[in-house]
Amino acid sequence: MSPISEDAPRLYLITPLIADASAFVAAFETALGAGDIACVFLQVKAADPDGAQTIVRRLAPIAQRRGIACLVSDPQLAADTDADGVHIDGVGARLEAALAAMQPGRIVGAGGLKTRDEAMQAGEAGVDYLMFGGPAEQQAFANVRERVAWWAEIFSLPCVGYAQRLQDVAELARAGADFVALCEAVWEDPRGVAAALEAAERMLAGAREPAA
Repeated sequence: MSPISEDAPRLYLITPLIADASAFVAAFETALGAGDIACVFLQVKAADPDGAQTIVRRLAPIAQRRGIACLVSDPQLAADTDADGVHIDGVGARLEAALAAMQPGRIVGAGGLKTRDEAMQAGEAGVDYLMFGGPAEQQAFANVRERVAWWAEIFSLPCVGYAQRLQDVAELARAGADFVALCEAVWEDPRGVAAALEAAERMLAGAREPAA
């Protein structure tokens, strides 16, 4: 995941937990065709490593053929399935192991960062991006926005801001997020995932337009 220009924030799509790749393929393909998605994080729910590999091997190439990076949560799973990298929650031994296993050549992102100090630790460790907020975190939007703005003002390493609601997309982009991550806000939208992602794309397109 490369740094991008300040006027071009892009979408980062997080899937719901996937237990059956075949049942998810149609929705996945629809989503990937609906917006300028830079990266997909596959959340996999499987009983064993073979099941997880089956899911990723079915879905990752669909994203990769479109030039979209595909991440998973485990370095061994990434290596076994030719995924583009991993997204790791927290700092410490697990993140360090992922960096050693994946770099150079594959992406390592860090999320689940509770404090500014943890964010700086992750950045210093050599991750490719940081994510503030996330589907498993109960963070107030104001806190996520504040952390994105702080990071973007001081550091050049790309940051992702997680939007719990579609209406948060533009504000995160204006705060300085290089990428805006979406999960439930699009998968659970009553209009359908394509309409939700198209709406998010419009919000991003207008978020950093110069004021008249």
